[in-house]
Amino acid sequence: MSIKGLTLDKVYQASYVLKDVARKTDLIYSPHFSGKNQVYLKTENLQATGSFKLRGAYFKISQLTEEQKKAGIVACSAGNHAQGVALGATHAGAKAIICMPDIAPISKVEATKALGAEVRLVRGTYDDAYDYAVKLVEETGATFVHPFNDPDVMAGQGTIGLEILDQLDDVDAIVVPVGGGGLISGLAYAVKQLKPSIKVYGVQAKEAASMVKSYHQDKLVNLERVATFADGIAVKNPGDLTFSVIGEYVDDMISVTEDEIAAAILALIEKQKLITEGAGAVGMAAIMFDKIPLEGKNIVCLLSGGNIDVNILSRVITRGLVTSGRMATFVIMLEDKPGQLVDVSSIIAECGGNVVSVHYEGSDANMAISSCILRLNVETRDFEQIEKIRRTFEEKGFKLTE
Repeated sequence: MSIKGLTLDKVYQASYVLKDVARKTDLIYSPHFSGKNQVYLKTENLQATGSFKLRGAYFKISQLTEEQKKAGIVACSAGNHAQGVALGATHAGAKAIICMPDIAPISKVEATKALGAEVRLVRGTYDDAYDYAVKLVEETGATFVHPFNDPDVMAGQGTIGLEILDQLDDVDAIVVPVGGGGLISGLAYAVKQLKPSIKVYGVQAKEAASMVKSYHQDKLVNLERVATFADGIAVKNPGDLTFSVIGEYVDDMISVTEDEIAAAILALIEKQKLITEGAGAVGMAAIMFDKIPLEGKNIVCLLSGGNIDVNILSRVITRGLVTSGRMATFVIMLEDKPGQLVDVSSIIAECGGNVVSVHYEGSDANMAISSCILRLNVETRDFEQIEKIRRTFEEKGFKLTE
């Protein structure tokens, strides 16, 4: 046992409590992402409330005394934990106040309200919302339901590990998104008790890699700032309790870039018809960009959530297209005379590309008066085709500035 209160019995107890509340989400074999390894997707993005967070929050609230429930519940969240707490509090007949950063997606804020909680928006990041929530607990005497640094919350998340072992006999490794560490702590603890040979890898966004740094430096590392669209794992200060479990049971911690996350979201949409948020796709990003040091193994990739803000989805898809070589921008310096656009578009057509937008700019002070700039956004198959188009332009005498 790594920390007081986290036991395998507690995880099984959580599984029983959650049996009529949380879905036993499907484990789907994915031929699209299999190659070096056999990849299975654990679809917590299809969980009730759209995220695994329901499990830990609901179980934690189920363990409160009647007196604690009457005093009310306070939580802080970027959105997914908020919905789990709201649902758990409503079922328990308790009032819940959820402190959320004002950068939280509107969809998550409204979903939390719809589940019966009062939402208070706090200027800044998750950690600013956390500070406000702590003050609120001191003022009101309410119970604070921590999103990750709590044994009961970890036990609730650990039920995912039990499900995976029940759904696939020969699991070799599990790839898990990490923010503050509650999910990977509970899951790694549970599966290692039952099958120690299973490898567990944690994945964070590179611009919010507090637990990655902590793991590799063997001490808690707090970040000054985080900057990732994966808001569900944008945590500056990792948990001390989760850190102790991760240090004992997790095999490695890995980071992925914003572009890699966007490419993973796009690939999951196109190839699996599954919507994931940034936090939910980091594990797939690690697999796609060959950051898991395994070959010929059965790997479970945990898609932790699907609550992506539709207002940024189009931007994420565009970034994913660029990262995967499916879209390119060509900036061409031309002599401003009739027929140039025909020649340019003919080259792209001959190379199999598809022009989706054209922007014309007059010459600037550093160019000849008779020149112009043509900016083209082009749909492409891959990076090889992009290079072919670029090379053909140059062979035909066109000057590319980008």
